[in-house]
Amino acid sequence: MDLLWVLIVGGLIGWLSGNLIGRDVPGGVLGNVIAGFVGSWLGTELLGARGPLIGGFHIIPAIVGSIIALLIFFALARGGAFRRR
Repeated sequence: MDLLWVLIVGGLIGWLSGNLIGRDVPGGVLGNVIAGFVGSWLGTELLGARGPLIGGFHIIPAIVGSIIALLIFFALARGGAFRRR
């Protein structure tokens, strides 16, 4: 049951971050979960373990980190880093 809760919270963090920057996260639900996990790691590294802890995620750093991770991803994708030549 804990794994399900972590996946749900990670997906919500990724979904919220995508909505805040006005872009859909590629990969649907799985993309949201991945964005939430990467964002949680990045945000906690940058801001520390602050704010409310829900489902193993410090919410504020996780959302900030997820937004940063998505902005980096979209910048690389737009620049052609993921396109075949």
